Amino acid sequence: MTDASSSSIPIVPEDSVEVDRDQQVRLKSEGGKILLLLPPEGEGDESDSAMVFTWDEIWHQFKQRLNAGDRFWQPDTTVHLIARDRLLDVRQLQAIADALTDVQLQLKRVYTSRRQTAVAAATAGYSVEQQPSIAHLNQSSQESGQALADPLYLETTLRSGADIRHNGTVVVLGDLNPGSSVTAEGDILVWGRLRGVAHAGSKGNARCLIMALKMEPTQIRIADFVARAPEAPPAQYYPEVAYVTPKGSIHIASAINFSRSQTKGSGE
Repeated sequence: MTDASSSSIPIVPEDSVEVDRDQQVRLKSEGGKILLLLPPEGEGDESDSAMVFTWDEIWHQFKQRLNAGDRFWQPDTTVHLIARDRLLDVRQLQAIADALTDVQLQLKRVYTSRRQTAVAAATAGYSVEQQPSIAHLNQSSQESGQALADPLYLETTLRSGADIRHNGTVVVLGDLNPGSSVTAEGDILVWGRLRGVAHAGSKGNARCLIMALKMEPTQIRIADFVARAPEAPPAQYYPEVAYVTPKGSIHIASAINFSRSQTKGSGE
């Protein structure tokens, strides 16, 4: 194991003007929570001056930040990890969470532009918000219309407290338990029981759909339209689709009988 005294990573005071703060692991207090900011991995970055750190270097910086100086946080403060484009797996996320627990902090949410990191975070049970990368933002700004990100596939059951946000379609191979939620700019497809909250078309696309093998939601939203499950459960469950009708209300239909032509705006 590398000792702190022999590390090749420069440890520079936070207030030094020579530090590129974007290239340092940082802990920042904001709105009653702690932001843990990792330096970007630099994938697709054209800047020659950008520093690229390995996981071991990131981990060493992170541990030094946790242990350096006075702790400015209260016990059990929530932490949001700003991973940006850095690729993290379940093992690395768990190591970060364990180190935070050791200093009485709790990792709750992960922000990332990498689908692999988003999947790993959701699998580990953390709330996730997948953000578009800089390259995707630049591409979208040059194109007509709004480009969606690639679908996010989650092979896990979302437990209570999990909150997944994605700027494209979300496919869940598992259940959405009560207390969990998924927000997607595209469609939401649940290959399991939908018992939490699902919000499709979150940026206003009323043609988006919500599909599930068993539709038992706490609440469903499509664009600005909201609906709840009927108080009396059906005698038999079968795959269903929730969509916005041309009259401007959410309707739930059997998937086998559904057609996109039934949705709002399809004939406009």
